[in-house]
Amino acid sequence: MKLIFVGADHEVTGSCHFLECCGKNILVDYGMEQGVDTFENIPLPVPEAHIDYVFLTHAHIDHSGMLPLLYARGFRGQIFATDATCDLCSIMLRDCAHIQMMDAEYKNRKNRRTKDAPVVEPLYNMEDAEGAIRRLVPCHYGSVVDVCDGIQIRFTDIGHLLGSASIEVWITEGEYSKKIVFSGDIGNKGQALIKDPEPTEEADYVVMESTYGDRDHPAQEGDFETMLADIIQKTFDRGGNVVIPSFAVGRTQELLYYLRKIKVDRRIKGHDNFPVYVDSPLAVDATEIFTENRMDCFSDEAMKLVKQGINPISFAGLKLAITSDESRNINFIEEPKVIISASGMCEAGRIRHHLKHNLWRPECTVLFVGYQANGTLGRAIVEGAETVKLFGEEIEVRAHIEQLRGLSGHAGKSGLIWWIEQFKEKPKKVFIVHGEDSVATAFAETLKIEYGQRAVAPYSGSEFDLAAGRFTYEAAPVKKAKKSATKVVTGVYARLVAAGQRLMAIIKNMEGYPNKDIGRFADQITSLCEKYDERK
Repeated sequence: MKLIFVGADHEVTGSCHFLECCGKNILVDYGMEQGVDTFENIPLPVPEAHIDYVFLTHAHIDHSGMLPLLYARGFRGQIFATDATCDLCSIMLRDCAHIQMMDAEYKNRKNRRTKDAPVVEPLYNMEDAEGAIRRLVPCHYGSVVDVCDGIQIRFTDIGHLLGSASIEVWITEGEYSKKIVFSGDIGNKGQALIKDPEPTEEADYVVMESTYGDRDHPAQEGDFETMLADIIQKTFDRGGNVVIPSFAVGRTQELLYYLRKIKVDRRIKGHDNFPVYVDSPLAVDATEIFTENRMDCFSDEAMKLVKQGINPISFAGLKLAITSDESRNINFIEEPKVIISASGMCEAGRIRHHLKHNLWRPECTVLFVGYQANGTLGRAIVEGAETVKLFGEEIEVRAHIEQLRGLSGHAGKSGLIWWIEQFKEKPKKVFIVHGEDSVATAFAETLKIEYGQRAVAPYSGSEFDLAAGRFTYEAAPVKKAKKSATKVVTGVYARLVAAGQRLMAIIKNMEGYPNKDIGRFADQITSLCEKYDERK
């Protein structure tokens, strides 16, 4: 009964935890690292083909984005997630695969100009994304799910994103029974579109995020709707565009909710029919999924509109750009407009084209409404970069740079403390993860000193025995080394390695099969091996 910390330890992205219990290997999230990470993460403790289950807290790529790679390397288990998370992953993982493939194609096209340049392989492809999606198992909020002998789980709405959840895991192994709760990303209270986070009352152990563990969201001078309307009014009066880098899933839909209210209340004077462009195929698909899941996930305020027959995230003047041509044409329309485009941290996607066309224009505004991770282009712009590089060209930053924090999907420090204090009895241990280095450490100290919690912020590689209630290994931080030149492993060879891992996983699970079947399988493997031995 072991818990191993793999990713998002003293860092904010790349969430991944490993459970070994009841003879099963389980991942809780398997996310992609985004931006610049400080520390090295350990590799998965077992080959990907030996993972039996994944429990997924929500669909954001820093929690789900490596699932296609897991599949590519031989994983054929089940991925348990809420209904809405499964719906969102069905589009987000495909989108992520598309980005991987397009990036590899661009780099290879560029590398062809250089002699002996290596061939760049995508991290994974569309087939891998489709394979991961087929492994998804939809679960309802509040229902106890029997995963296998000795393991049960339950998803509770955590209010961070449509379908987001904390996950309760009950483990019974021999004489020991333990309950561990993974918070996932804890949502902010009072969001306009989705429900507030629901607490959990009992746990032996808790793995808890700490993104804003050192601060509450700063108080704004007014409500979000008023501040957004004021920025739009001033920008339009200057003849400029309001460009909003936004996460396609979650943040974009909240923005549409507020923009609808601004339009209905006629708060933008002299520009009554201003257009709003959502330039992201992913955001368009996600908006449809939000509408389909509204009965389970929408807040009371949003549901009042739904019951009146009003779609709270649609309005006159909303224009959806799907094709590349539609995206490019936006920047040739002279009329002042709002452009919402992904990605939210400006690291990829169509937003980079809109920045190229608008950052140098002093009449325009670039408005940030979400967290900007260390090392991202968005963080550089927010922190006052005078120039940025886009598509090989230096672009001066002359536009007005604004930042509104009222839409944060993460609970601030007070919200995090509220959540952990809802447990009727203090857990035996609270593991603090998913926070920048100093933040995770500080939040763990706050919980210990001020609230009497048994809190600790482990580094990647730390191992905890859940039955014995102690660390069997406490890893030290390992700084990320600069990338050195390494031998390029082709995608075909990687597929072969993954196939070998999958073969070993099958062999592992064949114990107890009839001897006749095992013997036949062994003979087939031996025959194949001899065929290739002869080629040496």
